[in-house]
Amino acid sequence: MNLRHLRIAAQGELISLIILLTNLVTAHLEPISSLMGPTHGCAYLFVVVATWRIEQATPATRATAVIPGIGGLLALRRLNRPDLVHQQGEDVIRP
Repeated sequence: MNLRHLRIAAQGELISLIILLTNLVTAHLEPISSLMGPTHGCAYLFVVVATWRIEQATPATRATAVIPGIGGLLALRRLNRPDLVHQQGEDVIRP
């Protein structure tokens, strides 16, 4: 799994959630809800599945990806920190 795909999906998830919440607070237009609801849901599922498929992801990183809206971005942040990523062949991460 390419981290670029995860980054795009995580950003799409956050943007779609912001649009949904803004629509809810302001005009609450049905077409926006109908379009952005499934978009957000698909992006969320993609982020969770993509994070779980990354071999270097720790259990904490995988759990972080489940947080709606910002979980994908937090998981990416954890994946970019070398001290929090599994090295191939290692079971335990040591600082």
